[in-house]
Amino acid sequence: MKYSVLNLVPLRENQSYKDAIDDMIELAKKVEKLGYERYWIAEHHNNKFIASSATQLLIQKTLDNTKKIRVGSGGVMLPNHSPYLVAEQYGTLEILHPGRVDLGLGRAPGTDLKTATAIRKKANLHPNFEKDLEELLSYFEGTAEVHAYPGEGVEIPIYILGSSVESAYLASKLGLAYAFAAHFSPASMLEASYIYRNNFKASKYLDKPYFILCYNIILADTVKEAKRLATTQIQSFLNLVTSRPKGLQKPVNSEEEVWQTYIAAEKVPHFGPIAFTNENFIYREKEIVRSMTAGSIIGTKDTALIKLRELKEDLQFDELMVNSMIYDKDAQEYSYKLFSEIASKVE
Repeated sequence: MKYSVLNLVPLRENQSYKDAIDDMIELAKKVEKLGYERYWIAEHHNNKFIASSATQLLIQKTLDNTKKIRVGSGGVMLPNHSPYLVAEQYGTLEILHPGRVDLGLGRAPGTDLKTATAIRKKANLHPNFEKDLEELLSYFEGTAEVHAYPGEGVEIPIYILGSSVESAYLASKLGLAYAFAAHFSPASMLEASYIYRNNFKASKYLDKPYFILCYNIILADTVKEAKRLATTQIQSFLNLVTSRPKGLQKPVNSEEEVWQTYIAAEKVPHFGPIAFTNENFIYREKEIVRSMTAGSIIGTKDTALIKLRELKEDLQFDELMVNSMIYDKDAQEYSYKLFSEIASKVE
């Protein structure tokens, strides 16, 4: 089984943006040595504690500081960008680093509606994602009336990103690879996997489906320690849903300790991929956090291997993309190391 990494480039508590970017590069170097297939960097906007707004610049920096691992976008939120400029930018990256660039594409804004308006400078905040995608492909293929150099003619793998079933239908229809964001939206991952595989149409891009599942993985030498490390992840999701964003927080002794001290939400948060409403949100913070973090494997190598094999059997994914929100950098690196040691045991 192939395995890879998703990095949102979060700031740890009291870090600067430069610190977070330096951590991103160092982690890329380390997971490259551990045999990880690819390293994707997400696009987020208007979040003071995430440094991944100018994704293509971070991708270039990572490519410059690694040797063989594939590096790409997880993803470019295509409605925020001109398809023409995306073709030019990623074509340039591929020219500079041949055979190492991936282009993951999402349909969500990666931010709230006010920020999306500031980005797009137009009234229509719900453009036609499929149309934009087809336009982008035409620039790479040289079939458009205008030409995007040096993007034209380069071969960059395209991945459709999704956190709901709509993108599964589109990826299968166009015969493109598909990556599902179970690390924050696991509820429909089984349905999305089924839809994608059973509706897939072979294309000039792929002759069979290729499904990447993104999952939260936190491993340690003991289950108790893994659960302690995972309290950072719980705090991160809780801060999101209570509209009190912070950098990655130090772990606490237990999940119960997180819930003993949290401040209840007073308003519905802005989170692009999920449309929260007052009716299904207020006073339900714990339930929502637990549903969002359900796409997680937390434990030791032995316990994780059992869960991983069960997950693989259920979803039949081709690759697992690991997201690990761990505060301590050494513990995070060790978690990725432990995972690399069991991934090869999953057929």
